[in-house]
Amino acid sequence: MSALGRLLTGNRVWRSIVRHGFPDSNRNRALAVFSNLFLHVHPVKVRLRAIAFSRTFFLGGLAAACFLILTITGVLLMLYYRPSVPEAYDDMKDLEFVVSSGVFLRNLHRWSAHAMVAIVFLHMVRVFFAGAYRPPREFNWVIGVVLFVTTILLSYTGYLLPWDQLAYWGVTVGANMAGATPWIGEDTRFLLLGGTEIGEPALLRFYVLHCVILPAVLVVLVAIHIWRVRKDGGIYLPPLDLSRDGGGKR
Repeated sequence: MSALGRLLTGNRVWRSIVRHGFPDSNRNRALAVFSNLFLHVHPVKVRLRAIAFSRTFFLGGLAAACFLILTITGVLLMLYYRPSVPEAYDDMKDLEFVVSSGVFLRNLHRWSAHAMVAIVFLHMVRVFFAGAYRPPREFNWVIGVVLFVTTILLSYTGYLLPWDQLAYWGVTVGANMAGATPWIGEDTRFLLLGGTEIGEPALLRFYVLHCVILPAVLVVLVAIHIWRVRKDGGIYLPPLDLSRDGGGKR
């Protein structure tokens, strides 16, 4: 390998993402297969202590379940929603008074969103107190932080879509907070609202962010997050637990 290649692959950032060396030997080629999500989805072994309920409380899986519910209910809500003024508010009233089970569908979507924010936060707290953010897992911790921010943005961008007073003033406060950011505040506010005031351009932008851009980003980040957990050897176990585990099950 050239000096430039050694410089690029020999630093801590590269080692925090890639766990094996350049595939120039049988061992490194095997590790390349084991570290590839598509070639080797499951880890080589899973320790019994790692899959105990008291270890993770299944918070990661519950967050993924909430996202699945949000995806299904969100697609169904899109069948009855038009991102325009004043049709957006009229469609919300139709969901409540006209559409069969419309109130249940909307509330299921709303409460799943609240639950997902809380569960992702608790998941981060558990990971922090377990020490699973330490090297060499720091890259996945950063991905988790970005996932939490994306979850918050998903919840916030859905706030404007009902186009009622609560939505209007909630987004007004958030947009003004973004506008107060030093140096880039005004540009960020203008980009977020599509203008200087909250109107139909803002509604359309929030709709596209909420239904297309942010879910796509979340899916990609979740795939990377799960891949990184599996290729880091599964759920983090403290050294004491590793010494008492007595091996793992395939």
